[in-house]
Amino acid sequence: MSTAPDPEAPTSVDPVQPDAEPSRSGTRATKRGSASKRSGGEGRKRGGKAAADRGDEHGNQRGGEQGDDHNGPAVPAEPKAAGKDARPAPRRDLISIDDLSLAEIRGLFHHADRFAKDLRQWSGVLPGRIAASLFYEPSTRTRLSFESAMLRLGGGVITAADMKTSSAQKGESLADTVRVVSGAYSDIMVLRHPSEGAARLATHFSEVPVINAGDGSHEHPTQTLCDLYTLWVERGRLDGLEVALAGDLRHSRTIHSFIYALARFGANIVCVPHHGLELPDYVVKRLRESYGAEPVRADASRLGALAEASDAVYITPQKPHQLSLFTDSAALPVKHVDAVYMTRMQTERHLEAKDESAYMRLGPQALQADSLRDAVVMHPLPRRDEISADMDSDPRGVYFKQASRGVPVRMAILAWLLGELELAGEPAPPPSVLFEVPLGDNPCPNPTCISRTEDRHARPRYRLLSRHPLRAACGYCDQELSFGLVGSMGDRHWHRREGPGARRVEPGSMVFLRDESHAESLGFTAE
Repeated sequence: MSTAPDPEAPTSVDPVQPDAEPSRSGTRATKRGSASKRSGGEGRKRGGKAAADRGDEHGNQRGGEQGDDHNGPAVPAEPKAAGKDARPAPRRDLISIDDLSLAEIRGLFHHADRFAKDLRQWSGVLPGRIAASLFYEPSTRTRLSFESAMLRLGGGVITAADMKTSSAQKGESLADTVRVVSGAYSDIMVLRHPSEGAARLATHFSEVPVINAGDGSHEHPTQTLCDLYTLWVERGRLDGLEVALAGDLRHSRTIHSFIYALARFGANIVCVPHHGLELPDYVVKRLRESYGAEPVRADASRLGALAEASDAVYITPQKPHQLSLFTDSAALPVKHVDAVYMTRMQTERHLEAKDESAYMRLGPQALQADSLRDAVVMHPLPRRDEISADMDSDPRGVYFKQASRGVPVRMAILAWLLGELELAGEPAPPPSVLFEVPLGDNPCPNPTCISRTEDRHARPRYRLLSRHPLRAACGYCDQELSFGLVGSMGDRHWHRREGPGARRVEPGSMVFLRDESHAESLGFTAE
């Protein structure tokens, strides 16, 4: 992946301090940014130690988009005390892992390190704040870890863990539910929904920050942050790792978010899918076009039993001239793996029944290959039989630690989105131009997109991916559109997608058309 190094240090501005000892009146006080001189020194000491513990062999900071540039120690910056007249920062939501820059991800992890030292010290961070937990799909770990995180920060939680008992069962739309629950009911919203793009739709109707806790097969950014944090702790770095992803890669939203993040950190990714459950084409296309990661055939012979029944694919940021050394007859060899990320078969998202009896299994025997001896084994849970119980006592099995680390990570996310933590470095830029089309006859091609079920509220929004060639994607689920012509509402002319006329049409005036008959039916004529 060819990306410029990130010049920002992974430092974070930190007005949040642990609770003080109980006062004489019996109440607990909270140290805040006003004690900046003292707390800033302590923060620098903690940050320096974290760098030494989790950095490279020199204790240097984690570097830019592709690798470590060793720009200096990872030290939390001096706390900033916001003035009374300071303007509030624009609201941030966490819908995709791309909503965070790499510097912000590192900043969150430094705060998670601090929270994790004693989870009971932080009850003064979010007193009086309420999180609304809306789960339209079953969840145990994600819901409970968010609720635990909010309670440990001193806030409260209102929850709808089973939306079958809510007004959704009476036909209430997601948009109306969000309108009601945000604002007076809550200060932040955690949403899980079976439709892809649901969390992004919620941001258009919410008065408070929205956190995507999983939307169909689309993304699960907070799980990805927990996964990255586990790599950060277990491997001491994030850049340039060798990570094997195994199992149901087609339907797992945790895989999709995780692979995008790994590509941004310049990882070499070995995809070991169960037969027929390979990465979706749109994920591979995004990896190639957005992150410069190139999929090539992998020689997985050194992975032993892990890859016996799989056509492995290597997704690597290596330059094209390096990849040209490997042809179809000479696949890229997998020499070493830092982590194996296993997923269950996502049967709830399969359109037809699959035989789980033949699904891959992972146990200590499968890790005897030389390339896997030092690999940690991760899993987002719940598991079925894809990881044997024998791995539970193996020190390489870190999936239960991975789950427990969700609490400090989500504490950092909640405190940040509610304005109690500031993350140094530039925020992530918007992924692309977002615009609405003036005609509603432009359905997203994804049958599980929220725009299909919430068509009364999901106005046709799209993202412009590129001008030449002209490419656009759904503004909710990120599925790329398939169209042959583009019409202009200004002059009611249509243009061929690859022609020069299409590049002159402004996004707000664009109408995507399948063919000439579709254009004619909507009143467009050739230029």
